[in-house]
Amino acid sequence: MKRIILIYGSIAGVIVATCTALTMIATPHGNSASMAVGYLSMLISLSLVFAGVKKYRDEQLGGVIGFSTALGVGFGISLIATLFYALGWEAYLYATDYRFMPSYVESTIAAKVAAGASTDEIAKLTTEMQAFAKTYENPALRLLITMSEMAPVAIIVTLISATLLRKTDFMPARVG
Repeated sequence: MKRIILIYGSIAGVIVATCTALTMIATPHGNSASMAVGYLSMLISLSLVFAGVKKYRDEQLGGVIGFSTALGVGFGISLIATLFYALGWEAYLYATDYRFMPSYVESTIAAKVAAGASTDEIAKLTTEMQAFAKTYENPALRLLITMSEMAPVAIIVTLISATLLRKTDFMPARVG
């Protein structure tokens, strides 16, 4: 089980970290298209949760897996992938001299100004964004924030995978 978790989690993690870095290089910060591509890459990489649980069910357990066991394998794969994602983000930040947050704060405030927000709204947003930027300077909190971006997708994919694969007649192992 550990081997499958490590292999599938690492492959999923490399995929999502690479896609995230390429997306950040190719698109402006805060762009809704880049966010959509980011979540799509998470979904694609986390398809390996399904593949890993299925492989474990078919090859190690003779085609039968309980929901809780499938959940455990799926969450293990998801955790490894999420760690790769967060560490890949840290590598991206380091490579870009941590310019992301100042750029993000600036573009968020500029968008609010362009939308015609009042001076009070802009002042409030500026205060909130500066506080968030200060929090983001802490590497441990930044790691948790980054992991929390991928966690909802990982939870959903893991629950769906465990629900489907606990059924022995769903995509049974091929014999021969």
